[in-house]
Amino acid sequence: MAAMTEHEAFAALRGDDPAGAARAEAALWAMWCRSGMEDVDALLLEGVQAMERQDLGDAEALFTRIIGRAPGFAEGWNKRATVRYLAGDYGGSIADCRETLARKSQHFGALSGQGLCHMALGQFREAADLFRRTLSVHPHLEAARHNLRRALAEMVRGNGHGLSG
Repeated sequence: MAAMTEHEAFAALRGDDPAGAARAEAALWAMWCRSGMEDVDALLLEGVQAMERQDLGDAEALFTRIIGRAPGFAEGWNKRATVRYLAGDYGGSIADCRETLARKSQHFGALSGQGLCHMALGQFREAADLFRRTLSVHPHLEAARHNLRRALAEMVRGNGHGLSG
């Protein structure tokens, strides 16, 4: 079977076949994690390994090096956003999610991740908007559906304010 293009993968994400959507999601992550530069891809792997061992400082430094070397590579920004979220730097993570989305507007990981940051900051309206955008790209992403319900519930409780991040 031939490899899926990014366009085909996004179409499959929105299709009715959950297994096909799962394959498309895996294909997109594989595409997004390839920069086309061997040294950058090696740094990305090293950064992911640092995250896996909870060495967030080392991981952030590695992803910052990637951004310096290949600023157009969206996944460098996205991985640093993830590290910053895990470290509780929600403002920094939101900024990196925005950089990711400037390069890959349908990056469901960055959309959802930015939504999680707004949730952590109590900005439930912004979070709900981002989870809706996530689901428009990847309707099968159950975590985003669950998080949208949580954000909407907080808004109903009167916690959804219009602060921007």
